[in-house]
Amino acid sequence: MNSGGPNYQMASLYVGDLHQDINEAGLFEKFSTAGPVLSIRVCRDVITRRSLGYAYVNFQQPADAERALDTMNFDLIRNKPIRIMWSQRDPSLRRSGVGNVFIKNLDKSIDNKAIYDTFSAFGNILSCKVATDEKGNSKGYGFVHFETEESANTSIEKVNGMLLNAKKVYVGKFIPRKEREKELGEKAKLFTNVYVKNFGEDFDDEKLKELFEPFGKITSYKVS
Repeated sequence: MNSGGPNYQMASLYVGDLHQDINEAGLFEKFSTAGPVLSIRVCRDVITRRSLGYAYVNFQQPADAERALDTMNFDLIRNKPIRIMWSQRDPSLRRSGVGNVFIKNLDKSIDNKAIYDTFSAFGNILSCKVATDEKGNSKGYGFVHFETEESANTSIEKVNGMLLNAKKVYVGKFIPRKEREKELGEKAKLFTNVYVKNFGEDFDDEKLKELFEPFGKITSYKVS
């Protein structure tokens, strides 16, 4: 990780993917080895008080927080690798898309640590995550949020089309949901597909093509 780190007011870390049984005392024992800890809060369900699987660790000094992130990220606690990120409390930054990249076609063996190790060469990472199903298996895609747009663009340039575990991955700019919905809405106004039904059983692909060719160029057609 580059020196300096994000300049947040508090030296606060988010710690995720925690085992259900991990409490504040266990995290204090772990993180106090990096430097003096101000406070630790394991987030819990308001009714059951069961851990939600993540916590916030606040250090006295930013340098100690950065040391913990650099040396403890993906360490095993109760046989589960923990995921440490800078605590980013500003939801507008998380949702803005600035510095965010999307990765797909990932080999199922690639986990959060592998993604972090691959992309940390391009700049400070605020967060990274491989999407998983309810059993913890990779869905084959993930996200990396860089501190700067420049780092994100460099990672796209260097890693897009690269082989990771013998699979060629796609890396591109993450587009927030609202922008995707807007783009889809615009495309819907310019639709080029038509659906045809209620034709006879002897109607095949060639007859379909012959019927619609007078109206313009056909890019694909299929009777099913």
